[in-house]
Amino acid sequence: MSADLIGGPGRTVTAEQARRFVLESLSDVPLDGRSLCVVVPDSTRSCPLPELLAAVHAAVHGRVSRLTVLVALGTHPAMDEAALATHLGYAEGRLAQTYPDTVVANHEWWVPEALVSLGEIPAEEIAELTQGRFEEPVVVRVNRHVVEHDVVLVLGPVFPHEVVGFSGGNKYFFPGVAGREIIDLSHWLGALISNVEIIGTPGVTPVRAVIDRAAALIPAERLCFALVVGSGTKDLHAVAFGTPEEAWAASAQVSAQTHVRYLDRPVRRVLSLVSDRYDEMWTASKGMYKVEPIVADGGEVVLYAPHVDEVSRTHGALIEKIGYHCRDYFTGQWERFSDVSRSVIAHSTHVRGAGTYDPEHGERCRITVTLATGLDEARTRALGLEYLDPDLVDEEEWARDPDTLVVPNAGEVLFRLRG
Repeated sequence: MSADLIGGPGRTVTAEQARRFVLESLSDVPLDGRSLCVVVPDSTRSCPLPELLAAVHAAVHGRVSRLTVLVALGTHPAMDEAALATHLGYAEGRLAQTYPDTVVANHEWWVPEALVSLGEIPAEEIAELTQGRFEEPVVVRVNRHVVEHDVVLVLGPVFPHEVVGFSGGNKYFFPGVAGREIIDLSHWLGALISNVEIIGTPGVTPVRAVIDRAAALIPAERLCFALVVGSGTKDLHAVAFGTPEEAWAASAQVSAQTHVRYLDRPVRRVLSLVSDRYDEMWTASKGMYKVEPIVADGGEVVLYAPHVDEVSRTHGALIEKIGYHCRDYFTGQWERFSDVSRSVIAHSTHVRGAGTYDPEHGERCRITVTLATGLDEARTRALGLEYLDPDLVDEEEWARDPDTLVVPNAGEVLFRLRG
């Protein structure tokens, strides 16, 4: 089977068209008397979530026995009530008035009791899925809300992604509402393949294969509305409905034609004007991931984000301890880092980009990464990155430089070289 799809590349789906599509799609699903968990993104993704969630609620309220909206944080910080209200489209403290009989919950990845084990993927299967990069079993844990409902519905966008190729679909379960074991394995697998190699790769990548295999262990019926949203906007280009695998595949094809820009030649320097959606380096670094493929050898990426003054509220201490380094820096001396979270190491390598390491010559990275952020010079250089005072950045002047590409609203659109 294939997903139902409205819209497409270069097209616009109106709010009313999207609402009708949601209502009609869910009218055919046997939901009466069954419980429903709707898994949604946090605020780091562009998405007209209030309008779509309202349509879902209208389609299921009075039919389902229980309705929970679960925010897929991965390992991002929890959203407080004010942030949730803005994100989901209700007045603070008045959830029941907008979404009657609905519970809203953050994915509490830090609370062991919030997770349920679905079993284990054996080592030999992991070896096959990862094309031989790992041969170890992995325990699959997921938020208990996913297990304790009859139906789980993913509602979220698809974008090019540095770990999995294209985000969306089953990624909202793993790592979105998962335990640390599969988060660590999947992120490190993506890092071993490398950002440039995997980001924006169509089809089922090894990371996607692991995620899909883990999702198959979920006992609930799995459904998905996969969205293609204009970066930095609430404009819908497409909505697909089906299983997470079907809906994701349909929307990933549209995303590949919507969220990827091609250049004819590399550029010497990129100024990424990082979106306010990203308020810490853990997410603001998407301004590096999406442009690394177009930077010439010896070139530079400048992340301009004066609003970012935290490395990570979750992982900051550990990142500041190990710094930012290329993948080979870690694999070449794994005994020093084998006890560090592989998700953190993966983040480090994605930020620093491609490079080499050997004991004689040390680390040699392909490009320079410079922060013009709210982090001071001492902290920035201690991380292993270059520093630029954000007050010295004149966007218009940089844009006049023929060797510089200025990228507004950086973080969701991928830049690649043609051919």
